[in-house]
Amino acid sequence: MHSRKPATPPETTSRRPARYACVALMLAGFLPATLMASTAAETGFVDTLSAHQKTLWRKSHNWANDWAKNNTGWRKENARFANGVLHLDLTRRPVAGKPFASGEYQSRAFYHYGRYEARMKSVAQEGLVTGFFTYTGPTFNGDPHHEIDFEFLGKAPRQVQLNYYTDGVGKHETHIDLGFDASEDFHLYAFEWRPDSIRWYVDGKLVHEETGERGPLPSRPGKIYLNLFAGIGLTGWLGDFVYPGKPLTAEVSCVSFRPLDSTEPGCSD
Repeated sequence: MHSRKPATPPETTSRRPARYACVALMLAGFLPATLMASTAAETGFVDTLSAHQKTLWRKSHNWANDWAKNNTGWRKENARFANGVLHLDLTRRPVAGKPFASGEYQSRAFYHYGRYEARMKSVAQEGLVTGFFTYTGPTFNGDPHHEIDFEFLGKAPRQVQLNYYTDGVGKHETHIDLGFDASEDFHLYAFEWRPDSIRWYVDGKLVHEETGERGPLPSRPGKIYLNLFAGIGLTGWLGDFVYPGKPLTAEVSCVSFRPLDSTEPGCSD
């Protein structure tokens, strides 16, 4: 777990001081990030990702996180749609001083307590992380760093790492044996975030719960992120990445959010 200073890209934002720099999102490309309020959206959504929904999402583009151990920059072309699925492609293409380019998809709105779902397929390759998470931090109107994670480490495709951060404090990692290879097929991953708990689910089965006994739970609304990145100098955590000579692709076929105790549909319906 590592902290780093914010960076400001030319267009869009990613997250997070934990393993990424949190960086400035410009409203319509003009307003400073400090004018953005992390006010939670009041309604849910289901996106089957057959095409880019500009009212829901933006693509990170032409910048890199301000963290030396993230060896990847973001390009909008690396978040593409084909056959009704979002593809996040990691390629050997320099961007913003990094040797690799990849895709990152981020919600425009912030979301609070409720159920978050993604149907996705990760990448099995040492040195890579496929991520589905929520995040807010100091870049967003001075918010503290709050975050909830699904992280698929490419060196261990039969496991998933779960984590959360509150006021910048993490180290709540839990590794779950999935019983399958997450890179071989789509599976449904979900977490239910309540004021007194976070419950993580895999294919509808509860696999882990946090109730605050290991540290206060996140409480601030966050943006939803999907991404794929290559690390460097993180041998113990990720292993060493060696580009195999062809693009590596994570796939996502659905993302949904429903407010707490809502009967709105989700990816699981």
